[in-house]
Amino acid sequence: MIFSSIYSNDDFRAYPAAIRRVIDYLKSNDFVSMEPGVYDLEGKDIYVQVFDAETGPVEEKKPESHKEYLDVQFLASGEEKLGFTPDTGKYEIAEYIQERDLIFYKSVENEGFIHAVPGCFSIFFPHDIHRPAVAANENMTVRKVVVKVRASLI
Repeated sequence: MIFSSIYSNDDFRAYPAAIRRVIDYLKSNDFVSMEPGVYDLEGKDIYVQVFDAETGPVEEKKPESHKEYLDVQFLASGEEKLGFTPDTGKYEIAEYIQERDLIFYKSVENEGFIHAVPGCFSIFFPHDIHRPAVAANENMTVRKVVVKVRASLI
């Protein structure tokens, strides 16, 4: 997992080329004004989901992971906490939606949380279980951008 901000002074040279392209895309778009939807960046290899989400109590948000894609989760407005923990292989799967490359877990252990504000991005790799849209201080609507990057590009 990586957590940073598009406003960082880092030039992101150490990141893989596909991630640098995603960060450039995040820096050059106004997602608050953009219509929600799915946007093609590089076909099925890299695509963008823009949507509004409701934050809520941690108990109401499911931990998840993916097999084929990594998530670059970007917060355009609002604030949220995101849970994260390594996939140890011992967590019970609650649901696997193969066509969406989405695995939900019943519960996880040793979960840490990061606090995201506009401009923050988190990169969750297939071995990272994450729990998005947890309320930071109060429930609210946030504008999220999730860029799906095929793991084989990294």
